[in-house]
Amino acid sequence: MVTLRLREKNNERAKYLIQHMKRNFVFVIVTSLFFIACKQKRQYDSIIRNGMIYDGNGGQAYKADIAIQNDTIAFIGDLSNASAENEIDAKGNAVAPGFINMMGHSEESLFQDGRSNSDIRQGVTTEIFTESSFGPLNATMKQQLQNGQGDIKYKVEWNTLGEYMNFLEKKGISCNIASFVGTGAVRQYVIGEGSEAPTAFQLDSMKLLVKQAMQEGALGVTNALIYPPDFFAKTDELIALSKEASKYGGTYSSHMRSEGNKLLEAVEELISISKEANIPAEIFHLKAAGKKNWGKMDSVIKRVERARKEGLDITADMYTYLAGATGMTSAFPPSLQDGGFGKLWQRLHDPLIRKQMIKAMDSDAVDWENLYYGADGAEHVLLLSFKQDSLKKYTGKTLAEVAKIRNKSPEETAMDLIIQDSTRVGVAYFLMNEDNVKKQVALPWVSFGSDEASYSNEGVFLKSNAHPRAYGNFARVLGKYARDEKVVSLQLAVFKLANLPAKHLKLQKRGELKAGNYADIAVFNPEKVKDNATFEKPHQYADGMIDVFVNGVQVLKDGEHTGNKPGRFVKGPGFKMN
Repeated sequence: MVTLRLREKNNERAKYLIQHMKRNFVFVIVTSLFFIACKQKRQYDSIIRNGMIYDGNGGQAYKADIAIQNDTIAFIGDLSNASAENEIDAKGNAVAPGFINMMGHSEESLFQDGRSNSDIRQGVTTEIFTESSFGPLNATMKQQLQNGQGDIKYKVEWNTLGEYMNFLEKKGISCNIASFVGTGAVRQYVIGEGSEAPTAFQLDSMKLLVKQAMQEGALGVTNALIYPPDFFAKTDELIALSKEASKYGGTYSSHMRSEGNKLLEAVEELISISKEANIPAEIFHLKAAGKKNWGKMDSVIKRVERARKEGLDITADMYTYLAGATGMTSAFPPSLQDGGFGKLWQRLHDPLIRKQMIKAMDSDAVDWENLYYGADGAEHVLLLSFKQDSLKKYTGKTLAEVAKIRNKSPEETAMDLIIQDSTRVGVAYFLMNEDNVKKQVALPWVSFGSDEASYSNEGVFLKSNAHPRAYGNFARVLGKYARDEKVVSLQLAVFKLANLPAKHLKLQKRGELKAGNYADIAVFNPEKVKDNATFEKPHQYADGMIDVFVNGVQVLKDGEHTGNKPGRFVKGPGFKMN
């Protein structure tokens, strides 16, 4: 019996020793493999080395390397023991998240040239389409869009906003794209271009269109309330459509009803819509337009900051120039466009109406936004674009100069040009002052938008003049206002160019340099970044941007476009897969 017990104990000890030896063996093997792996260099697609990282959060920059794998930021830190097929030495340069054009109009220009050159060369990796939208479209709207094209030609082969965005992505674009759905677009789809209020049934139809657009990936609802048909929408209509967008996490964004004589009242309307619809709100291209209104900016800032303290998510964006750009038709009351541009064109042939419009153009209107009067006359109205080749000779001249050439009054000349071109006629109105621009640049809740298309300085784009903000708005923030005039620190400028709009619009994994985020990255020389475009010579690229990545693919290398088109349709928070 004793012998049997001894054998059992010996067997147990043997088993223990064998198991212990196995564990030690496994430990040795695993440890050895770990040290071997550590000695081997980790391979990535791209590495940006030695740059000063401005991560987008507004804090102090720090020196580090960034690894990119596929479309993602894989690692930020010391990558001395790693390698990549594509390596960039960013020593002495700033590395930032790709910038977001919070308020752009590249819907047509990207059809012509998907490279998005003028913005990519400023570090912009995402374009937000605003004020109006290229969907939903009914048959009449599709025909208008097809007929109204200027220098850029394309087929309108879509019906909904989602179809348009997918169409553009499939065509090939270097930048990411995202879009709001226009309250004016759904209004025109259901009601037409008249001034009548929607019936209950019509409003329900409009809400269904908003719902569809949100589920297709829209960021929210948008409008430009100084222009018909948006002008005809009352506040309760906008609240109803905003409530629908709010159900899907959307944002209300607006070129407000006034930026001049009724600026303060317009801000109140936007705040009211935000509160009633329980929705974040964005003021497009914040400004006080017209000399008599410049002093209102301090009150606007105080009112927005009070609303923010009360819990409302109100933000704004801006461009960094003293002139806006829109149509010559903004010199006429919106009632003249009741029924659409075609009705306006017909009315301008009527001698009696023309006489009334001369008087209206020279009036300080309070019930509509008279940009001609706000600009203080024809000397401050610059002609930018025409559809008809016969009128392009006037591009770059002021309305006053063309009136003198034609030996007519500026008011008559404006009406004649619209009739002859059969378009709104693109113009720049000089309306703002520099002190207000600087105040706005410094505000932590103001981001930046070009309010322009993204161009290339070649081909069809040279047939018209752009506003210089198309080529310089973002570089101007980094160069003129951050570096030269120190209105804002570089780290805060990057926050406002990237993180602020991404967070406000709920763009997932963008706007911040962070492992796991999409690799939208801009590398630039903070000492050389500079805008070059002017009103006289607008088609000039900015300097200082060196390398740009979109979704992990390099689209700018050593300051030159690579031709790559990795851009995507970035969906809003309400997107639902079919």
